[in-house]
Amino acid sequence: MLILAAGEGTRMESTLPKVLHLVGGRPMLFYGLRLANALKPAGIGVVIGHQADLVQKEIEAMCKGWLTRPITFIRQSKPTGSGGAVLESIPFLKKFQTAIVTCGDSPLLTFETVYALANSHREQKGQVTLLTARLANPKGYGRVVRSPLGEVLKIVEETEASPKEAAITEVNSGTYAFEVAPLLGAAKELVPQGPKREIYLTTALELVRQRGGRVNACASGNPDEALGVNTRIQLAHVERVLNRRCLDRLMLSGVTVVDPTHTYVDADVEVGQDTILLPGTILKGKTSIGKGCVVGPFTTIENSSFGNNCEVRCSFVKEARILEKTSVGPYSHLRPGTVAGPRARIGNFSEIKNSRIGFGSKVPHLSYIGDCEIAEDVNIGAGTITCNYDGVEKHKTIIGAKAFVGSNVNFVAPVKIGRGAKIGAGSTITDDVPDGALAIARARQENKQR
Repeated sequence: MLILAAGEGTRMESTLPKVLHLVGGRPMLFYGLRLANALKPAGIGVVIGHQADLVQKEIEAMCKGWLTRPITFIRQSKPTGSGGAVLESIPFLKKFQTAIVTCGDSPLLTFETVYALANSHREQKGQVTLLTARLANPKGYGRVVRSPLGEVLKIVEETEASPKEAAITEVNSGTYAFEVAPLLGAAKELVPQGPKREIYLTTALELVRQRGGRVNACASGNPDEALGVNTRIQLAHVERVLNRRCLDRLMLSGVTVVDPTHTYVDADVEVGQDTILLPGTILKGKTSIGKGCVVGPFTTIENSSFGNNCEVRCSFVKEARILEKTSVGPYSHLRPGTVAGPRARIGNFSEIKNSRIGFGSKVPHLSYIGDCEIAEDVNIGAGTITCNYDGVEKHKTIIGAKAFVGSNVNFVAPVKIGRGAKIGAGSTITDDVPDGALAIARARQENKQR
């Protein structure tokens, strides 16, 4: 299988290579690589050109640990179009009899469709089979020109189409099954065309046909799969389609999505049965939500895990682990390294960073807890702050089980609070507090007549 990913993507108006722009939380090229891996081809080739070193590095990183087929990287020295990419790939392609060729900017292609394309190519015994789709608005796509008998004659790029050809709604998806020998024979005769002087792979289809080869078409049942990405507008459209696919998958597995038009989940997100996603929920990265949870409204969770029967409302959670029957929010901020629960409570306007909140413990409101170990059944009063940073290093606060912390307390770390200790409201604690002790660290009140 050959994936073309060398284009500059100038219409994206970006310093980032087009194929590395995110769709569903992953670079769009990821979906082509995942598809290739699922098809189990004898080899996977990826043509890279624009910012080739960066693209190769990102591919190697995104494929680490799951790709079961080796990748051959092919460098396209000049941006000469899809036909030029195939010419650069001849040493790779000539090892095989049949090849699937697709584009790295087509993240909506599914395994079922490409598998059907391969089967159709094998059954019809042609030299080329192209994947087509009918679009209500075919602007920007090459049109498939057929004979009166329905035979595929050629593909006309939009910039070169006549008014009659431009009115055709059947378009080329950019995905093909080729017999390699006729493809390579035709590729060697390709020459630059059009205003950009590009070498079109589509011209190879005409050359194969002129030599007596058969060019067939396999129509996709889902027009969305033909959609490529050349602009930010198309990127947003593809994102919407993929998001709806992800939401449909969750709903079919028993998740309630109250308002799919205002709920956003990335491709790797997993959500358990009977969980409810309220409007404004954004689940990003490798997030997993357990069964029977309530998430939202207006909540963002990124690369985090929630156990069963949790609730998180109007909050932001990143790289945290929340255990069973824990509630978060509203207006909580959980930063990386946070572990809370089971049965913990993190409430209004509380920020937790790199801390462990134990079983049944509560940080109900208006607190900052950083680099802290809180054992079970601890109550943290409003306005409590762990002073964990001395300007050079971070230090730890440890609070023992069943401790009670009054409101407006400052813990100047490093400091350890014993089991069952009580901290008076308004105290600034700079020394360890023994088990069961009452600590009060504040000046005596004085009332003076004015």
